[in-house]
Amino acid sequence: MIKVDKVWTTADAIYIQTVDGKVGQEKFDEFPRLRWATPEQRNNYEVGAFGIHWEELDEDLSFEGFFDERREETALYKLFFNHPELNASAVARRMGMKQSLLAQYISGAKKPSEERTKEIMDTIRKVGAELCAV
Repeated sequence: MIKVDKVWTTADAIYIQTVDGKVGQEKFDEFPRLRWATPEQRNNYEVGAFGIHWEELDEDLSFEGFFDERREETALYKLFFNHPELNASAVARRMGMKQSLLAQYISGAKKPSEERTKEIMDTIRKVGAELCAV
């Protein structure tokens, strides 16, 4: 588990410093909800045991993601990045999955199985079909 000593923001990123002095950052531009948020919204976060949560923005960043140098743009990342209207928390709730786990799948910090990826995509397709029926 990553133990964080300090969290701070700048105009374009959020930083963490671990108890052993290691510093990591995430750029706001990489997360649509954070990219379009006001400075006040970006600074209205809560630090938990595993990451940072913005209640108002419905956004979560895991501490692991701050140090994942092997991160690649997964299909889930591209889908959620290109469609910021998709709500990861709502999709996770529909699936009975923790939002933090879905966030890790989206960011590439964790890799879902093919079956789990299919389940996520099927849930999103179902939401789309329900919206089309309106």
